Amino acid sequence: MKIVDVSAFYAPEGGGVKTYVEQKLLALTARGHEIVIVAPASRNSVETRGPSARIIHVASPAMPLDRRYRYFADATAVHAILDAEQPDFIEASSPWRTASIVASWPGQAQRALIMHADPLAAYAYRWFGPIADRATIDRQCQWFWNHLRRNARRFDAVICANSGFSQRLRAGGVAHVSTISMGIDSDIFTPARRDEALRIDLLLRCGLGGDASLLLGIGRHSAEKRWPMIIDACQRASLHRPIGLVLIGGGRDTARIRRHIGHNPHVHMLAPIADRALLATVMASADALIHGCEAETFGLVAAEAAASGLPLIVPEEGGPAELVMPGCGETFASADPASAAAAIERLLSADPLRKRAAAVAVSHRIGTMDDHFDRLLATYAALSQRDRRAA
Repeated sequence: MKIVDVSAFYAPEGGGVKTYVEQKLLALTARGHEIVIVAPASRNSVETRGPSARIIHVASPAMPLDRRYRYFADATAVHAILDAEQPDFIEASSPWRTASIVASWPGQAQRALIMHADPLAAYAYRWFGPIADRATIDRQCQWFWNHLRRNARRFDAVICANSGFSQRLRAGGVAHVSTISMGIDSDIFTPARRDEALRIDLLLRCGLGGDASLLLGIGRHSAEKRWPMIIDACQRASLHRPIGLVLIGGGRDTARIRRHIGHNPHVHMLAPIADRALLATVMASADALIHGCEAETFGLVAAEAAASGLPLIVPEEGGPAELVMPGCGETFASADPASAAAAIERLLSADPLRKRAAAVAVSHRIGTMDDHFDRLLATYAALSQRDRRAA
């Protein structure tokens, strides 16, 4: 099968989507498929990744709010690539303009919309949630729902990575929705990487000793990640016990987060860690992962942390909530620092060794990316077989 992924969110300095695409290139070629990524970039170029994998970079303008990312401004250029490639299956990785571009291509290939983003949760619900209920917000965002419903009818599948997101889309009248959870690289993320000396070093950077609890926050520095809320929650919880918080990431809000930390010596910031093995070691060496974003479609960082044997402290909505196993984490009311602080206290008030042992015992249950790609390809094969029978 030849698959073309029109991947609007792929960028050299990107986060979860870049990781996903890199894994896809390896996984699909290993299974005997040809994979072509079409990505917006600063200039036109082609990057070869072995005999059956390529990345076609299309010159595109930068996003105004985050210039690490670009968007497809020219549908004709993308259609010309699809004309030349003649894929068996096309993926669109963004529900915005990319979905419309892929849906409007006149070729015969089947196509899937991969919901790597949840715009309503990331923006509309976050912005207007304090003053309006979701039903009201949805009514005011009918233009987006109409756009999504219209495009979904022209796709053979709309793929979500968590069941809550799928249910919300179905309730909104979006057709062809399926849930295919993503996963982690189990060769890298494992409890066996725990390093007690590294844990002590990270706590020392937070001005604390080894008897304190080490919480880890990993992700892009942007508003939807809610790092100020996480900092406030940890500070509130630290009134009852010593807690060090290490934040790993970067982005447009870094300066604002530094200002919010102020002179708090128990919060330490680290730059993004590109070395996946080192990141896995840091994860396995903490006491818990805390995450504030309720708009994650899957929550790769939370999945990697759970696979590393960490208990999770995450919002009750979004992909990470579905990764919390009984006895191995806590959820809190989205966007509520008091609720997040209470979740931290509940987790840390239990026997830490028992909590970690429970998390380690179930760490193998986190699905792998091999599982994900096998299910994805099986879905595509079933759709192709259905169309052949219909023909």
